[in-house]
Amino acid sequence: MVKISKEAALQYHEAGRPGKIEVKPTKAYRTQTDLSLAYSPGVAYPCLEIQQNPDDAYKYTDKGNLVAVISNGTAVLGLGDIGAMSGKPVMEGKGLLFKIYGGIDVFDIEVNEKDPEKFCEAVERIAPTFGGINLEDIKAPECFYIEERLKRTLDIPVMHDDQHGTAIISAAGLKNALEVIKKDIQKVKIVVNGAGAAAISCTKLYMAIGAQKENIVMLDSKGVISTERTDLNEQKRFFATNRTDIHTLAEAVNGADVFVGLSKGNVLSKEMVKTMAKDPIIFALANPVPEISYEDATEARPDVLMSTGRTDYPNQINNVIGFPYIFRGALDVHATAINEEMKLAAVYAIADLAKQPVPDVVNDVYKVNNLHFGRHYFIPKPVDPRLISEVSAAVAKAAIDSGVARRTIDDWDAYKRSLSVLLGQETKLTQKFYSTAAAHPQRVVFAEAIHPTMLKAAVQAKAEGICIPVLLGNDEALRKLASELDLNLEGIEIVNLRHPGEQERRERYARILTDKRKREGYTFQEANDKMFERNYFGMMMVETGDADAFITGLYTKYSNTIKVVNEVIGIRPEYKHFGAMHIINSPKGTIYIGDTLVNENPDTETLIDIARIATDAVRFFNETPVVSMISHSNFGSNQDDGAKKVKHAVSYMQEHYPDLLIDGEMQIGFALDREQRDAQYPFTRLNGKDVNTLVFPNLTSARSSYKMLQMLDADVEIIGPIQMGLNKPIHFVDFGASVRDVVNIVAVACIDAYVDKVKTKIKE
Repeated sequence: MVKISKEAALQYHEAGRPGKIEVKPTKAYRTQTDLSLAYSPGVAYPCLEIQQNPDDAYKYTDKGNLVAVISNGTAVLGLGDIGAMSGKPVMEGKGLLFKIYGGIDVFDIEVNEKDPEKFCEAVERIAPTFGGINLEDIKAPECFYIEERLKRTLDIPVMHDDQHGTAIISAAGLKNALEVIKKDIQKVKIVVNGAGAAAISCTKLYMAIGAQKENIVMLDSKGVISTERTDLNEQKRFFATNRTDIHTLAEAVNGADVFVGLSKGNVLSKEMVKTMAKDPIIFALANPVPEISYEDATEARPDVLMSTGRTDYPNQINNVIGFPYIFRGALDVHATAINEEMKLAAVYAIADLAKQPVPDVVNDVYKVNNLHFGRHYFIPKPVDPRLISEVSAAVAKAAIDSGVARRTIDDWDAYKRSLSVLLGQETKLTQKFYSTAAAHPQRVVFAEAIHPTMLKAAVQAKAEGICIPVLLGNDEALRKLASELDLNLEGIEIVNLRHPGEQERRERYARILTDKRKREGYTFQEANDKMFERNYFGMMMVETGDADAFITGLYTKYSNTIKVVNEVIGIRPEYKHFGAMHIINSPKGTIYIGDTLVNENPDTETLIDIARIATDAVRFFNETPVVSMISHSNFGSNQDDGAKKVKHAVSYMQEHYPDLLIDGEMQIGFALDREQRDAQYPFTRLNGKDVNTLVFPNLTSARSSYKMLQMLDADVEIIGPIQMGLNKPIHFVDFGASVRDVVNIVAVACIDAYVDKVKTKIKE
């Protein structure tokens, strides 16, 4: 676990802009018209609409995506009653988690009031602002009263996360842990050490999923909570046991199947753990020091199934797995409450998710290859990108089914996709790629299948229905790698191009290539030797129709691949050059950039071809190209050779393609700032248009532009490189590309192949 120093923590919170959250505008505000719409006089119209129909607040304001994180600071983390103001950093942190995991806006509100009645009155008065209320760090037993009252008096979701967050996650974990060891929840003996808000809520939820009250023993700081005791409040009294033979933790855990710790560190000894039943389940959730360390528990009982609240051990029970998605689902249906049905839906959704194949991004974060359901993985990891779609959708559906939703959802698949877009896991553009490719899956050759990223991408693309993968490589080596990565190659074709059984095909490909390049000095023997190379063999598969598209690039240098492409596939007859494009998806829109891969220092003729193939590529993606040719010069302000070649290319394009929206040479700032460009250069052909296609004067500037954006802006998605101008769908990926990057290119390659087939059929 990373050691956090006081100095580092204070510097983190103080540096730059103090705190962790801010408010950002979501509408245009630069012009007088914008401001008049945002405030007076335009704002009066939505006000009057809301007066007529209060639910229109969800339509015209942020209410439907705004949660209040409210605390009085009486039980802050492990710090206790430190006061409302002192707890503000925690509430800001909660707001940060809501935003990054659930896309939910938060106002953190610290109420300096310990009296439950007055606290509730304060919350009730500000409640119209919000779509939901997250109560945080309020001590027991007051928290029980506060939550129950606010649930009665308010018509928006209210949840005390300290109670229910841990309860939901640990209940999902308990359900799955018992499934792993094949124990019946109705029969297991459960010991709960701790009797605060979290412990009470956890235990009640365990009962809701099947645990029997008579099999539960709860302890507080004074020992076992039994009917013999006279110092119990209402909540503790509910769990008082009739047993008179146990008084201490050691006596309680003897023979127990499950230990749940919601108390303090180092109270459960190795000797106690040794007395527990076979395959004991231990949830040691005190933070930062658990009731027993992972090392001590596993040493005492190698058969233990262990969870803690820490990130550095398996099966972390972390509230962030639940609360952002529970509120997300509740907000999206304008729910009036978070009820028991919604909590249980979250439990089952989280539990079910742990049984599904683990996304590559999760394995990468934890630097493992084979997370799968079992003793060491029965709770999803907090970084699992599927949590928002699976848990939020389950909660939203439960809200609708239980009658607390103000609006319904008809298309659940579309809703889940919108949640992925919300957090930037996918964009509408990539979703369109996937859905189009999945409608027409093509045979795609993966040249470098022995690379773990390429192999994972092939399996994932098949699972998503995007393509029919063909893997090039040694079948034994590929199956061994797949086993190590826990990948299922069932139904995936493997072609070992060096196998004697492929001799006939190698020779056939060699004859075709020899005939194609016979005027360039090719001999059959030379061509036959080349067929032992993955790129030559794989591209020939596409050239001959044995496959539809080809993916390479993780190992091979671009210069080598480009040479093979020119020899085997060739450039489309209408062009003299080919290139590659990267797509930049940002909150401000989509920009297409060419050429980003092939032509290092293009002359005027090459720039013309790049502009032509770039505009064709943009049309391929069903966009109307609006092209700016970039330079350090603006319309002749510089007369050096670099500016002149761009200027001449623009002149050619405008003369030969009079209907094309293209202009330059111009600097990048003027290209992307329509208002500034139109004011300064009103004569431009792009007047009134937003540029969506950029052609740079050389490879260095093109690559630097998208790489810089990729490094500086986490909200920017980069797709590419996408080949432009070749006779067949041959696509490269960047060195160091992620699995998702490769799958994106596979989707484009499949669309490319399908469109080629349609064009060929039309010609025939």
